[in-house]
Amino acid sequence: MNKNTNNNPLVAKNQEFLAEDHKLMINNEWVTPSSGDYIDVFDPSAGSAVTRISSGNADDVDNAVNAASEAFKSWSKTTPLTRQSLLLRLADLIEENAERLSEIESIDNGKSLIIARNGDVGSSVNFMRYMAGWATKITGSTLDISAPHMPGAEFHAYVKKQPVGVVGAIVPWNFPLSMSIWKIAPALATGCTVVLKPAEQTSLSALILGELIIEAGFPAGVVNIITGYGQNAGSPLVAHPKVNKVTFTGSVETGKIVGRQAVGQMKRFTLELGGKSPIIIREDANVEASILGASMAIFFNQGQTCTAGSRLYVHKSIFDGVVAGVAEFANNINVQPGYDAACGMGPLVSKEQSKRVCDFIASGIEEGAEVMAGGAKLDRDGYFVAPTVLKSTQDMRIVQEEIFGPVVCAMPFDDDEEVLELANETRYGLAASVWTQNLRSAHDLAAKIQAGTVWVNCHNVFDPNLPFGGVKQSGIGRELGKASIDGYLEDKTVLMKLN
Repeated sequence: MNKNTNNNPLVAKNQEFLAEDHKLMINNEWVTPSSGDYIDVFDPSAGSAVTRISSGNADDVDNAVNAASEAFKSWSKTTPLTRQSLLLRLADLIEENAERLSEIESIDNGKSLIIARNGDVGSSVNFMRYMAGWATKITGSTLDISAPHMPGAEFHAYVKKQPVGVVGAIVPWNFPLSMSIWKIAPALATGCTVVLKPAEQTSLSALILGELIIEAGFPAGVVNIITGYGQNAGSPLVAHPKVNKVTFTGSVETGKIVGRQAVGQMKRFTLELGGKSPIIIREDANVEASILGASMAIFFNQGQTCTAGSRLYVHKSIFDGVVAGVAEFANNINVQPGYDAACGMGPLVSKEQSKRVCDFIASGIEEGAEVMAGGAKLDRDGYFVAPTVLKSTQDMRIVQEEIFGPVVCAMPFDDDEEVLELANETRYGLAASVWTQNLRSAHDLAAKIQAGTVWVNCHNVFDPNLPFGGVKQSGIGRELGKASIDGYLEDKTVLMKLN
């Protein structure tokens, strides 16, 4: 295997890191996969292999879950201050290793260093610190009750919050580090233990995170990391009888499989799935701001974002101008390797994803979509696809299905009633944005759009304190905020008769 780093500007630790085969993290030890098999990791900017990760299987998952189950016995009893202190220490270590993590994320995923530094790593540090604070703020409640069938009896009743147990966390390849932390941080804050299964395409930052978890001083078995394919490692993790909760982020199709597996054993589960997010630009919107916002909403992270603004609905009175502006923005994006300082947009994550996106574009053109910008794979090494703007119609496959790439479908509308019908005509319901200067219209549309998050005059703005998740087939449950903490806790009701 060619472990060519393509002269990337790596820090010394990353050069050493890429030069070795990577093991599994079980019980705070790095162990070889029981199968002895490894998976090549590719730099999407060049299409060449740069290192290898372990291909974990059911035996490795069993060892990891058993370690997490044993660790839960003591970790669940640690003081809230201890959990908070360790999470804050881990946040500090992530911040100290920001450059290393950013570069690895860029090489592994293809995203620009700027996004990796400011988005992935920066937001991960903030979220870890936010969740650390929750460790000391988990509260139950006392309740007065009525028991008319027992006149004169006195009772004391309370509800206690308890950690759910061992958590199986499966994360996608588009935001490898931050998605891992979205799941690990609240689980640890509540007293749960974790077995993390990162995507096989992008496991490297999770493995560095594992090093930092050990360095921070977390007890053995509290966090375990199993790399590998979904069918070999992910499925056994979901099915393991000692896993009490599954948290999954990924496609709708895989999420349904995970959900069915979890329900079969009545495990708790959270699913954050796909989206086909509408952007609605009303006739009274700030056109210049809307063009920039719509462009960033779809081309951010190469469009490989579950909340990507992939359906662009523009009032007919300003439609041509807005679409021309977004197309101009697309044509001026400097598409380069993510670790290139001049990168405006990087490659897609893999050869398979590049082909998938190009096939969608081809199907749209075949159905009659008009190409306003891009429309093809770029003729160079790596998995680069040109930022693409298509004038489309609602019935096209490219409008109905999630593409997960830098492709936006633009359509005009006449009035709010029509655009609401168009925006809600989808199986997805993750996010949306409305661009208007009319406060009444903003509130009205936000209330009626079927989505878990609606942004007004912005898009893809996240905060640790705001719950995030979808309706319809975009998922079940919420991440971020107090809602995320609640997802890792069980209510236990205690009733005492006092006389």
